[in-house]
Amino acid sequence: METPVQEPAQQATTENRPLGVSGLGGWLILIQIGLLFTLIMLLAQISQSILPILNTETWEMLTAKDSGYYHPLWGPIIIFEAVFNLLFLLFTVYVIVAFYQRKAILPRLMIIFYSVSLIVGTVDYLLLYQIPMARELEDGGSIRDIVRSGIACAIWIPYFIKSERVQNTFVR
Repeated sequence: METPVQEPAQQATTENRPLGVSGLGGWLILIQIGLLFTLIMLLAQISQSILPILNTETWEMLTAKDSGYYHPLWGPIIIFEAVFNLLFLLFTVYVIVAFYQRKAILPRLMIIFYSVSLIVGTVDYLLLYQIPMARELEDGGSIRDIVRSGIACAIWIPYFIKSERVQNTFVR
């Protein structure tokens, strides 16, 4: 039995075309929305929370030993949050660029993205919980954010590992 011979042009087209679903549609639309929302939220967090705390008056109020609001962890936590938010903003921009360029590294970047969000959110909460004033002001929002981040990890990490669309889309 003879196998059909394909023309060279047909072979190239067939070899380059992924089998099954591909493209930035399907569940990846939610990923796009989430990435853009994260970018906006990080910009807002930096401009509305981090930068105002770093101004001299607020910084002095929280970190000066003679202040009524002083706690030794305020300084390190504020710096940790500022550095993390700035680095995560840059990482988010990199992930968005890799996403739209359909880079093969994107699934790994997304696993890192979700894992780091959960880990840093948990560490930040545990550090803040050591400061009595911050503990009193906690309204449950931090716990909700950690739970939300955990759910996102439970859904999206397996998706980026097993999805046929992801495997067929991010190949460059």
